[in-house]
Amino acid sequence: MDMPTAPLYRRLAHHYRSAIEAGSLQPGVRMPSLRSLMRLHDISLSTALQMCRQLETEGWAEARDRSGYFVRWPQRLHMVPMDEPPAGQRPDPAQYVGIHTRVSDFVTRRRQAKVKPYLDLSIARAAPQLYPAEELRMALTRALRHHPEMLAGVPPQQGERQFRSVLAQRAVGAGMTLSPDDVLVTNGCIEALNLALRAVAQPGDTIAVESPTFYGLLQVLESLGLRALEIPTSPQSGLSIEALTLALDTYDDIKAVVLVPHLQNPLGSVMPDAHKARLVALCETRGLAVIEDDTYSELVDVDAPPRALKAWDTTGNVIHCASLHKVLAPGLRLGWITAGRWQARVEMLKYTQTRNNEALAQLGAGHFMATGAYDRHLRRLRSFLAVQRERTAEAVARYFPAQTRLNLPNGGLQLWVELPHQRASADVFDAALREGILVAPGLLFSNSSRFDHCLRINCGWPYDDGIDRALKRLGGIVAG
Repeated sequence: MDMPTAPLYRRLAHHYRSAIEAGSLQPGVRMPSLRSLMRLHDISLSTALQMCRQLETEGWAEARDRSGYFVRWPQRLHMVPMDEPPAGQRPDPAQYVGIHTRVSDFVTRRRQAKVKPYLDLSIARAAPQLYPAEELRMALTRALRHHPEMLAGVPPQQGERQFRSVLAQRAVGAGMTLSPDDVLVTNGCIEALNLALRAVAQPGDTIAVESPTFYGLLQVLESLGLRALEIPTSPQSGLSIEALTLALDTYDDIKAVVLVPHLQNPLGSVMPDAHKARLVALCETRGLAVIEDDTYSELVDVDAPPRALKAWDTTGNVIHCASLHKVLAPGLRLGWITAGRWQARVEMLKYTQTRNNEALAQLGAGHFMATGAYDRHLRRLRSFLAVQRERTAEAVARYFPAQTRLNLPNGGLQLWVELPHQRASADVFDAALREGILVAPGLLFSNSSRFDHCLRINCGWPYDDGIDRALKRLGGIVAG
């Protein structure tokens, strides 16, 4: 039934459902009373009651005895949870042959597709409208007005001190004690990871990584001539400490472990504090550098910031890398690193590799982050993403074949979906691309073939009818 011709109570129910989906009305919040609805929409008691009952039937509201109606989310269809990875198997070092080829092939096929993607579900980024573009523009304008000389001068080698001071101050909430001098500004987190790896390892060395892991890290390792040792990683608690211990007992050339403790990419796992403490202690005892990619921690759905691995570091053995790319401004490419006992070497590598970062973005972002506007933006962004993840997971459960599994993380931008019957993600990618839908196939996230039957699906775009249709079609492709 077309909404313009639907009965009034159905149109009003659709209006309130849209408000719930957009995050304007949160689960658990009391709906307006029947009398308030009558007065607000100039409707009869019967129409107000029909509207509420329609929302209740669809699962968007629940009636509580003598309390009225309350907002709720429909119960997602039951899905079998993902299995935990085997931790007792001896890991084999992956050969760094072909990850560049895989990623290049992925990019080339996307560019050469006869039907250009109208919907990109492959990225790990939020929609542009979910970032505070106008507020940042004003912050950058103020920074340029207050520092007109910056464009003609040379910025500090470590980065603008005001920006580094804000980062050091916010690090306190994550359990870190840093001085602004401990912070080095980089071109995004990817440069920070490059610097960290070059500081602790030489070509031919082995680096322990999560499995699956972000394909950008695999590209970095290959470009530096390093070998990967893929460590089983739990969809719930992150990298397996038992498997890492076994790997250290087996191989003697592992120089570092690289991991994302919060909202791991692509699984979405969040490492418990007890695991973080055990990991940092193990690596310190065994002489293994820890490289922490903390790109996503501010997207975790918790009231207080999660504690960084660096919070347990007492000897400078943890290198902490982060950026604003996912949480504030993809266009600014602002990242940073605090490298512990490798700080001086990292600073010299940075100077050798890319010299200083430009100042304007740092000053603008620093001014914005020093105000309450930044935390308000983060709360709003997390709220939108929670709605979008839930809607996407509901669509996967409804449209994908039985035995499909997924991990619904406690925050972040993406879902990791395990396809039934070992369905090849490359085939799904090709078929979806022919219809203008772009997804990230699981074969990108490992040098082995163990994740070829998985997909990473972005939840950063506001859920609408177009996304729903695309997910329905994607489910049909998987079933086919």
